[in-house]
Amino acid sequence: MSEQRIYHLTHLRNLAAILARGSLLADGSVAGGIKPAIDISAPVTREARRTTPLVGQEATIADYVPFFLSPNASVWDSIRSRQADARLAPEVAGYSGSEFIMLVSTVKAVFARHSDGVAVSDGDATGTLTRFGTERVNAERMLQALRADEGSERILDAEFLVREEFPFAEIALIGVSDEKVRDLVKPMLAAGGHRTKVAVYPPWFKPVEDTER
Repeated sequence: MSEQRIYHLTHLRNLAAILARGSLLADGSVAGGIKPAIDISAPVTREARRTTPLVGQEATIADYVPFFLSPNASVWDSIRSRQADARLAPEVAGYSGSEFIMLVSTVKAVFARHSDGVAVSDGDATGTLTRFGTERVNAERMLQALRADEGSERILDAEFLVREEFPFAEIALIGVSDEKVRDLVKPMLAAGGHRTKVAVYPPWFKPVEDTER
């Protein structure tokens, strides 16, 4: 379970700022007022996350950096298939999947440095019926339950949350759609002294219905 991957989606145009800061910042963190170049979240989504408390914590959902637990997460599939989704900014419909990159780490890497300040949800973090596993032992139990329930699609909406920020150094892999994007990303990494692996993996950037054919 600890080797399970976690995925943070961002637009390619946001990468330069992430590298300059050296970390992914939670929307509600001290420096989180910095607006990304491309914000994929609808204003109502941002507001909901900023006002939804995380049960048992003195924090809101916006105080955490969000990760998917699947590269086929439902909100990401809405983007790459260009389907309407209330969680997304209207302009996202004009972007193609190839404009995005997937920053990948593992549960093991997170728990090695962030034994506290980690939470797992079993659905959209602002959902009224969503449950959370907070603190390490409860987060691990939630992850195990999600992985064990193979017939459920809950993992496609579930989130892995890290408090305040996530160091870019803990990103093990950047997934991209094609060689063109790879050749844009690699010089950016090199300029910042990063040796993060960049992998071309088209299935991550195509609608689920296309990858299943």
